Amino acid sequence: MVSANDFRNGLTVEIEGNVYQVIEFQHVKPGKGAAFVRTKLKNIKSGGVVERSFRPTEKFENAHIDRADMQFLYKDDMYHFMNTETYDQIDMTEDQVGDSMKFVKENEMVKMLSHAGEVFAIEPPITVELEITETEPGVKGDTATGATKPAIVETGAQVLVPLFVNQGDRVVIDTRTGEYSKRV
Repeated sequence: MVSANDFRNGLTVEIEGNVYQVIEFQHVKPGKGAAFVRTKLKNIKSGGVVERSFRPTEKFENAHIDRADMQFLYKDDMYHFMNTETYDQIDMTEDQVGDSMKFVKENEMVKMLSHAGEVFAIEPPITVELEITETEPGVKGDTATGATKPAIVETGAQVLVPLFVNQGDRVVIDTRTGEYSKRV
């Protein structure tokens, strides 16, 4: 159990059957009346952010988040993952996975986040190296600062790359933002 007075950024707690992560907290002591804790909480399953106030003495159940390294095996009508230590396999639908797998190739490692045995998020590696499979050639002389063009990478996702990147080049993509980092 953790009290609202002990809230810290990143702490996960269970409130009214939902699991929330504390994004911001502030101890408020008004001139008149009792002190309270003003918080901004993120629902880790839905992603929604709510602002709530609590009395400092209110107690909440600490929510334990499991992070497991899993290998992405392949995709057919489902996404298939395997725990490399226990060889347990998990199948997930496209709705469950969402956009988190658009830069992940087969046989790459991802982190599965779960609470009480229920997987709620997949964290891909922070950066991935992918090959450009389709892009238009850059026009010579068209080198205005920051000029970009659309390109398709080997996973099928579209990214904006600088004009000097050509089809067949290998690039590093930041999976958090979906942006081009550098050419390899």
